[in-house]
Amino acid sequence: MRNTVNDAISYSIGAGGKGIRRQLANAATKAVNPASHPIINNIADALECIHTYSLIHDDLPAMDDDDMRRGKPSCHVVYGEAIAILAGDALQAKAFELIADAPELSANQKVQMVKVLASAAGAEGMVGGQAIDIESEGQSLTLDELRELHGLKTGALIRASVILGGIAAGASQQQLDALDRFADQIGLAFQVVDDALDVEGSTEALGKTQGKDQDADKATYVKLLGLEGAKAEAQNLLASALEALESFGSHADELRELAHFIVSRDR
Repeated sequence: MRNTVNDAISYSIGAGGKGIRRQLANAATKAVNPASHPIINNIADALECIHTYSLIHDDLPAMDDDDMRRGKPSCHVVYGEAIAILAGDALQAKAFELIADAPELSANQKVQMVKVLASAAGAEGMVGGQAIDIESEGQSLTLDELRELHGLKTGALIRASVILGGIAAGASQQQLDALDRFADQIGLAFQVVDDALDVEGSTEALGKTQGKDQDADKATYVKLLGLEGAKAEAQNLLASALEALESFGSHADELRELAHFIVSRDR
């Protein structure tokens, strides 16, 4: 019997994307140990599995109700809601299988990674942020409340990506702390830019429906700070993120380049 769930998974993974989380993980390994090979495929793939699962579920009618993702019809539009839910569930489970099967990592590294990724994806991370996002529609949040929301919804998985790269390279606790400070700030900046692009971007460039956040009256940086204020906030967060990398010297140049890309991107 044909497994439609696998078709839905292939469709969603194959839609592409910027691969920012994969790139951040690879760049973090080099910041810690420039002689490191790029992070092994299993870990990068695990991050993409969690991210893609979150997008599939985020697009569902009960969530953000978006019919477009990565320039293509959303998973639930093509395969139906039930299969889309199951595809997301399967991708989440696959992420942890990939970590468990990762070659060239010690058992201790794998345990650390599973804990970091599970925390980032769960109720104290991405899922918790999604819940706050839904519950805050139509409400006015303070800047601190908005930072908390997006530090979970968007930032948690970005932080996990950088930390997993550090763990793979054998980072010290001091190095992990510095990487976490960087990722915390650039994760927030990522969402600030997303909020701005929702206002001034295009559906074609974004690959998803432009203006959805405004239409849903979501809590965004643009709603709170205005468009120019949001752009200034992104620049402030970028500066803080770069400052956290000072101890790595030139070894963190790829992380710096990615940070600049995140803030200057148009999609």
